[in-house]
Amino acid sequence: MARLDTFLRLVTEQKASDLHFHSGKVPKIRVDGDLLPLDFRELTATETAGFIYEILTPRMRQTFEKAQGIDFIYELKGVARFRTNVYMQYDGMGAVFRVVPEKLPTPDDLLLPASLRRLIHFNNGLILVTGPTGSGKTTTLAALVHELNMSANKHIITIEDPIEFVHEPINCVITQRQVGVHVESFASALRSALRESPDVLIIGELRDIETITLALSAAETGVLVFGTLHTNSSGRAISRIIDMVPEMIQEQTRSTLSVLLRGVVAQRLCKKASGSSRVAVLEILLQTFGIANMIRENKLHQLDGYLQSVNFEETGMQSMDSCLLRYIKEGLIWLDEALKIADYPDQLKQLASAFVEEME
Repeated sequence: MARLDTFLRLVTEQKASDLHFHSGKVPKIRVDGDLLPLDFRELTATETAGFIYEILTPRMRQTFEKAQGIDFIYELKGVARFRTNVYMQYDGMGAVFRVVPEKLPTPDDLLLPASLRRLIHFNNGLILVTGPTGSGKTTTLAALVHELNMSANKHIITIEDPIEFVHEPINCVITQRQVGVHVESFASALRSALRESPDVLIIGELRDIETITLALSAAETGVLVFGTLHTNSSGRAISRIIDMVPEMIQEQTRSTLSVLLRGVVAQRLCKKASGSSRVAVLEILLQTFGIANMIRENKLHQLDGYLQSVNFEETGMQSMDSCLLRYIKEGLIWLDEALKIADYPDQLKQLASAFVEEME
């Protein structure tokens, strides 16, 4: 048994989400978003390297030493699987281990609204799931794939780095490929996938021009494509895609997106009022005639204001702050926690205070 296994067992026992194991620092675990130090000494560079090298295969060591970093899944039998990132830093080696739940999440588990679940039933198009690192994008995608696996009969191909949630076929045929293990890159995996008769493509990250171009091409040819980005809002996600392509084809890309984009989900995590865990707060943008016009005419700056004004019950769309306000009203989260991630905290505080006064 590797010595790191003791720390990882503690992570699951404490119901933490991450272990931060860095040279020059005391190991810490993340519980409901907060980093808490473990009762252990400050790690030296030599012992940190010793701990981490125990869990690396010779091939992994070679990759790490060449690139000064590596991503992989570490499985501790009977405990959990951990998404792992090993890297070099100022004081020496470091690693972050994130728990991948054994049980596949469902849309009900994550409180995903019906408007978001309906997106999985499109026959083609592009759906973006965006948010900062650690905001639960992969978990949301896993829940949607699981729902599709139970309700449809399709070929789903996932391209990930690394593979986190493992999907066993229920009604769908599911092919899962890991970049760096089963395929060289996201782009090469996509080129191959288009020859494998996919109905649904899940792309772990839209990280370069070639991947984005191939994803749009797949959506045009009748595939439903899900992709993730690291942005804070729907508007920024769309802007990121347009800005990444050469200027000469940006207008064409806007036109393509205006037709193919089915929806954008931007999410962040917020502590629950119960203190037991965190919940994903969702900004949801769906394809409409008006949204398509804003994209085509390069008026993405108007999307934020549009989402602030829409009625969730009527449209299925919502801003981040309107989702926060609804969760406050339902008693799911506290106002103080909501204000930490709100786009317009003063406005949210005013609306939430008005609700409290009304209830009294």
